Amino acid sequence: MRLRTPLALFGAAVLVLVGPPLLATGSGAETGTQIPGLRLMVPNTPGGGYDITARTAAKDAEDAGLAHNIEVFNLPGAGGTVGLTRLVSEHGNGKLAMSMGLGVVGAARSNHAPKTLADTTPIARLTEEQDVVVVAEESPYKSIDELIEAWRKDPGKLPVGGGSSPGGPDHLAPMLMARAAGIAPKDVNYIPFDGGGELLASILGNKVAFGVSGVGEYLDQIKAGELRVLAVTGPERVGELGDAPTLKESGYDVTFTNWRGIVAPPGLTDAERDKLTRFVEALHDSPEWRKSLERNGWEDAFLTGEKFGDFLAAQDRRVVSVLKELGL
Repeated sequence: MRLRTPLALFGAAVLVLVGPPLLATGSGAETGTQIPGLRLMVPNTPGGGYDITARTAAKDAEDAGLAHNIEVFNLPGAGGTVGLTRLVSEHGNGKLAMSMGLGVVGAARSNHAPKTLADTTPIARLTEEQDVVVVAEESPYKSIDELIEAWRKDPGKLPVGGGSSPGGPDHLAPMLMARAAGIAPKDVNYIPFDGGGELLASILGNKVAFGVSGVGEYLDQIKAGELRVLAVTGPERVGELGDAPTLKESGYDVTFTNWRGIVAPPGLTDAERDKLTRFVEALHDSPEWRKSLERNGWEDAFLTGEKFGDFLAAQDRRVVSVLKELGL
């Protein structure tokens, strides 16, 4: 996650390539990357960012010859903490991993979950992406300034939806946007959904005035004209989104990106942990994954092992700090 605001919450993503490439062109996986029976848990509903990431990773791994018949399954609930608790209970299971990101960090805090990401085995951070501020095609708001003007007048009457619990990316982004617009974050009517899939129906059904979610989650609906993008939260415009401006260039001092990664159960042997890491490294280096990064508007933010574990710990501390600074 990258956030350049006066809070100086998160640093820029660092690209770290661990070890040499594990793929030979056309030869599939090298010895040691195959994990028969691998299962990939998604801790929110189908259609959300974790779901898209997991299913994309599974397909790309199979297309690259790194794995066969990876099972991707959804276990939604409580912002991802139901899945997190299940993952931690699978102590020593080297054939299970979970797609996750900043939303799980925030949900573990806001829901006072009995388990946190500190109880897992960190494998890799995969991607970083911008959030988008979107409305339904028939919305009266044609620009970010029109939306902000109406929001300022009565924040409670313009509910904003996000696919994460308080403390997650889809919550922090509009809260920071509100503060930059002169709206007290505690006055914002934020409605959390269990992933971008659930949120989408409420945006299209005008149950919320606007929504905030990842670029990759809504790219198809945006291209189809079902959603209108009013702004992007990152440092630069996104080419596939046409002329949608950044919040920063629109006069709102917020620059924010989300990230996603993979964690595994606790209690893995060094060999099991290393095998999962080698598998993800091979996926990262594959041309299939590179194409998916470009197609979904994801930035490469690869980081593995202890460095990823340190990153998770820092994210947890900073989420707590920001929620406190925002008075939430």
